[in-house]
Amino acid sequence: MRIYTKTGDDGTTGLFGGARVKKASLRVEAYGTVDELNSSIGVARASKLDHEIDSLLASIQTDLFTLGAELACVPGKEDKLSMTLVNESDAKRLEDAIDHAEEGLEPLKNFVLPGGSEQAAHLHHARTVCRRAERAVLALDDAPARNDVVIYLNRLSDLLFTLARRENHLRNVADVPWAPRSQK
Repeated sequence: MRIYTKTGDDGTTGLFGGARVKKASLRVEAYGTVDELNSSIGVARASKLDHEIDSLLASIQTDLFTLGAELACVPGKEDKLSMTLVNESDAKRLEDAIDHAEEGLEPLKNFVLPGGSEQAAHLHHARTVCRRAERAVLALDDAPARNDVVIYLNRLSDLLFTLARRENHLRNVADVPWAPRSQK
């Protein structure tokens, strides 16, 4: 099987379910940003994260591939995917992971800047891509995404923030506090 098909040379791409859409469509933007998020999590994982965090992110990458497949579907044809879609139990799993990752962390007293350790910086970057993916999903104009998709991405960005703080904690690196600029 060749990787190139030449069918996209006219600036369109095929969705699951048969329709062709412009590569600049909001639907392609949404699933493309979810793909970018998955890749940014892969970069974070390559930075030698804590084993437990790495294992959690491996399962999240599988979730994101499923979520991307759903977004790459012609609206209303998702049942043709023959897979279990992301649902409320997946969001609950992320909430449980947030609660677990917060154990032993200092309570937040102010905003933190992305950074600290290399691993935390990668996780913060993934968090910002996740927020962009959430916005792209909310911007769909051909059919709204299922609420479970929006909730999952919202919880995931919270989890990535918490995991960044956890990585700093495990490495004895302080979170970088944000200090507002003083007025002159």
